[in-house]
Amino acid sequence: MGELDNPVIVDFPLRGEWVAPNTPARKVPSHGTDMLGQRYAYDFFRTGGRKGMHFFKGSDLRYWLMGISASSCYCWKEDVYAPFDGEVVLAKDGLRERGRLHPVLDILSVVRNSIVLNIKALLKGPENIDLHFLTGNHVILKHDNVYAFFAHLHPNSITVKAGQIVHEGDVMGKVGHTGNSTAPHLHFQLMDSVDPFITKGIPCAFKTYEACEDGVWKPVRNGIPKYNEKIRYAK
Repeated sequence: MGELDNPVIVDFPLRGEWVAPNTPARKVPSHGTDMLGQRYAYDFFRTGGRKGMHFFKGSDLRYWLMGISASSCYCWKEDVYAPFDGEVVLAKDGLRERGRLHPVLDILSVVRNSIVLNIKALLKGPENIDLHFLTGNHVILKHDNVYAFFAHLHPNSITVKAGQIVHEGDVMGKVGHTGNSTAPHLHFQLMDSVDPFITKGIPCAFKTYEACEDGVWKPVRNGIPKYNEKIRYAK
């Protein structure tokens, strides 16, 4: 029996058309590590109908030479929705967003933050680290023993607070570019604990969505989106 054969089924947390550059359907761990519960994590962004992984308006040449604004990315400030009924156990906002993207500078920022994390862990111990600079603005939602984690949200967009009960489909925030992010996107994962240093990832599938196959939208139930597969919310 494969480790993805019995996932927890939740509602898709976004609306409109999306692709997943990182998904457990492609590899496990999906982000190359089990740390911080990321074993089965997803990243989602929009392509605006363009082919491949073009997540922004404008030319690739401009992106590589001059950079682009975060606002030119198709998914920037898109709403993020609760995938199940639950209690908000953590909602952390207020981290500023980098207004411009450049592939080299963004990768250097990710590397720098990773180095800072390791240094802080050595000096202070992992239990004393505030991960806000790494995860960006984020929300953790709990139902029974399952915790849903939403990272890199847009500054001052989080509409929920710790202790609040939310229902499936409620808006909780907006897609952003905070923390260890190379472009606006939603990082989404399920895990078994709120503590990032002991938590383990939980396999996750989405109960209903549509996938585009040869230009035709086909319904999918309890599915795990494939790499670069164009998908959209369906109720």
